[in-house]
Amino acid sequence: MYKKTVLLDLDGVLNTYCGKYNENFIEPISDGAFEFVKNLSLDYKVVIFTSRNLLLASKWIIENGLEDFIENVTNVKEPAYLTIDDRCIKFNGSFQDLKSNIEDFKVWYKN
Repeated sequence: MYKKTVLLDLDGVLNTYCGKYNENFIEPISDGAFEFVKNLSLDYKVVIFTSRNLLLASKWIIENGLEDFIENVTNVKEPAYLTIDDRCIKFNGSFQDLKSNIEDFKVWYKN
């Protein structure tokens, strides 16, 4: 069965990251993230898309029991149905709106 790919960010989506980046440590998994990824993997190919060290991110995935639900870990933007990230803006076709959205952007944990 063909499954569409969903690129899923690690920091700020799957973990409790709140802006204090440490290149050698990935924060604990967020409440509900395990169940979300498990359920998402039933209908979609889940790929972790992160700027983290890929070995560290892979280790975090295994430590949190997610390895059976995640197809790949990458820092390359693969063709995908959707990208889920805490630092993104949906383009609505208007560059004027886009400029305003960039200037007014705040991550969810700073609202």
